[in-house]
Amino acid sequence: MLLESLITAFLKREFSKILQLDSFEQLAPPRASADKPYLVYIHVPFCEELCPYCSFHRIPFEREVAADYFRALRQELRMYADLGYDFAAAYIGGGTPTVLPEQVAELLADLRTLFRMREISLETNPNHLIDDTIGLLKESGVNRLSVGVQTFDDELLKQMERYRKYGSGEEMQARLQRYMGTFDTLNVDMIFNFPKQTVEKLDRDLAVIRKIRADQVTFYPLMVSDVTRRQLARIFGPISYRQEKLFYRRIRDALDKDYTAGTAWCFSQRKSMIDEYIIDYDEYVGVGSGSFGYVDGWALANTFSIPEYIQSVGQGRFPLTGGRKFSEAERIRYEFVMKLFGTSLDMRAAEAKFGNRFARTLLPEITLFRLLGALTSENQAIRLTPKGQYFWVVMMREFFTGVNNFRDTCRARIGGPP
Repeated sequence: MLLESLITAFLKREFSKILQLDSFEQLAPPRASADKPYLVYIHVPFCEELCPYCSFHRIPFEREVAADYFRALRQELRMYADLGYDFAAAYIGGGTPTVLPEQVAELLADLRTLFRMREISLETNPNHLIDDTIGLLKESGVNRLSVGVQTFDDELLKQMERYRKYGSGEEMQARLQRYMGTFDTLNVDMIFNFPKQTVEKLDRDLAVIRKIRADQVTFYPLMVSDVTRRQLARIFGPISYRQEKLFYRRIRDALDKDYTAGTAWCFSQRKSMIDEYIIDYDEYVGVGSGSFGYVDGWALANTFSIPEYIQSVGQGRFPLTGGRKFSEAERIRYEFVMKLFGTSLDMRAAEAKFGNRFARTLLPEITLFRLLGALTSENQAIRLTPKGQYFWVVMMREFFTGVNNFRDTCRARIGGPP
């Protein structure tokens, strides 16, 4: 536990440095490169319920505002098409993208018209698993549907304030079973290490996943901003990382027989698209309010103000309000962390990408993780050991915590909700 605590403290400091973007009044994205495959991440910030543990950029659903927002999304996509971008894949997250199914269908039609789409992943909530919505998404070309379940335990669902809106664990299980097999991949999003969660509750969740034979399951450790952590502590008690490692081992052991780890926390029955698109795509563009992109070494962020976003796009201006150019050393470390999160890293490709400076720059990190038993070598690739997989869970937990803190800072600047 001491080692994980030291790694956590170090990562908090390092990621806080990386996630400090410079502010600009107006920023244009880099021009597209014809030889690079890009992914587009599209953010839909509207939710019917604001869960108390969530640090993502989201606001209460209002139909008229959401309709204007979807029109702005489609316009921003056309702006990127005019700039020469041809996205190979799309990931649509939130929020809850399916609050307006017909608007989502129009957005998906534009994606397939403007770009040579190979795969589309979209997030939803259990209450939207109904025939009309599922049929529309299937017809619109969605390959992967990711359903935010979090847990099947009714007591925890009530604490998370999800029971009333999304139903009991038994009801969610029935809905998932009904639509399993409809898409190439139906992913079930789960959370572990939530306050009040016990090993017994986690084991019951794992039993349900195996029973319904989920195509894919993503078990996220609880990742909250500092502000949200304090709020959760007041409501549910403090967040402890003492059981996180035990929980993770039980998840990995329970799924090891029937599932393959596509990342340190995503397990699939067969190869498929995953939530962590940053592993499969080196560069990605963020579309929508509060979205992030990483292009040509630039980390870019769109405005978190919904009115400002709609206005900027309506006037033909990219809604980028923050950016930071990574140094080569930062790009190399970013590559190291993100690619290894997918459990392996091709050293030949990495050396070619960075002019044979990759291993030399990372010599201290690679040496340390080898000594800790986290890395092993195989066919000119380095791979995570089971021990290393948990270290990378800790790394990514702290990375996304840093992102969540950045979101809180941006919301505070525009006077948004905490």
